[in-house]
Amino acid sequence: MKVHKRPKNSRIRGARTVGWGFRQKHKGHGNKGGFGMAGTGKKADHKKQVAVMADKKKKYFGKQGVTSRGTAVHKYEKINLYSIKDNLFVKEGQKIDLSKHKILGTGDGFKAEILALGATKAAIEKMAKAGGKIVLPVEGKGVKQWVKKEKVVEKEKKE
Repeated sequence: MKVHKRPKNSRIRGARTVGWGFRQKHKGHGNKGGFGMAGTGKKADHKKQVAVMADKKKKYFGKQGVTSRGTAVHKYEKINLYSIKDNLFVKEGQKIDLSKHKILGTGDGFKAEILALGATKAAIEKMAKAGGKIVLPVEGKGVKQWVKKEKVVEKEKKE
């Protein structure tokens, strides 16, 4: 008489290792230590070269910088004169509103009026030379400008 035997898949259902002992033994991935960069580290054996090369740039081990919840990484966007001219298709005498940007001086000036949060000295000079201008917000709203306040009082005392 034939004895009824339960199939193997019903006997191993719910078993974590399914008869292969420690669960890592039957993965078929060798002793890689985990996924990704797991198992690396200062004294680990696997993927050491990647970790050592990254450590020369100070990007792998340890902490990278001190920040707080109040730290603002980008206070404003920056844009060059040449990218304004090339990308915004500027027409002569046009008014451009870039009130959240700081204008940098790489590129040539052009005849237009730019409303900006801030600007470098070179950008203002190039725009003025070309016949355009950069309008900055009124000082006292918390935005630091590049313009140095000359001490008029000291000059008057010298004279």
